[in-house]
Amino acid sequence: MSIRKHIPNTITCLSLVSGCVASVMALHGQLLYALVWIVVAAVFDFCDGFAARLLKAYSPMGKELDSLSDMVSFGFAPGMVVFWLLCEASIGLPAGSWSGYIPYLAFVIPVFSGLRLAKFNIDDRQATSFIGLPVPAHALFWGSAGYSLLPVVHVNEPVFIILTIAVAFLSSYLLVSEIPMFSLKVKSLAWRGNEVRYLLVAGAIVFVALWGCLGLAGTIVLYIVLSIFNKKR
Repeated sequence: MSIRKHIPNTITCLSLVSGCVASVMALHGQLLYALVWIVVAAVFDFCDGFAARLLKAYSPMGKELDSLSDMVSFGFAPGMVVFWLLCEASIGLPAGSWSGYIPYLAFVIPVFSGLRLAKFNIDDRQATSFIGLPVPAHALFWGSAGYSLLPVVHVNEPVFIILTIAVAFLSSYLLVSEIPMFSLKVKSLAWRGNEVRYLLVAGAIVFVALWGCLGLAGTIVLYIVLSIFNKKR
């Protein structure tokens, strides 16, 4: 039995474990560590595909395992980040039976992430680019934004809750939208043909330098904007 063919699936499992840890960290209010483990999961998610191509170790099982791993790491984990934020903000609301249900609106994120992943698996238009926001980008947005929003959770709870829920529903819609999104895969390092990718990298460097962790969320917003205005996918 060749060990080589199991390497990509092993890396995928490491991504899954990272997503599980991120979820636990989120539910304990450790949102910085949740962000770190989402990033780690994203690195493993990139590496498993790279390893599969390098080793020519593709398999139907690997494809299914990758989707299941992504559902946890980039669907459930960011949902738990938003769940914890809404739980924390709801504490400041007047006591009432309805306020306790507010955090469960965060489940829109794992639900639409699952829809996105199912759609991706049967959509042959997404071989070289994406239709809709990729779940890793969505998870990085919420991991970054969640940690950065901690200082303002209790500034004005009703406004915070309304805005968080609104953005959660909007970003979840982007997952299953028909908006074309460019891929970060490159065939060469030449400027021509990679303009939007270099602009994204430059923007990421500037945003992170200026805003720290929040810069990751800003980078995802820039990715969406560049994709909308990009004519070459």
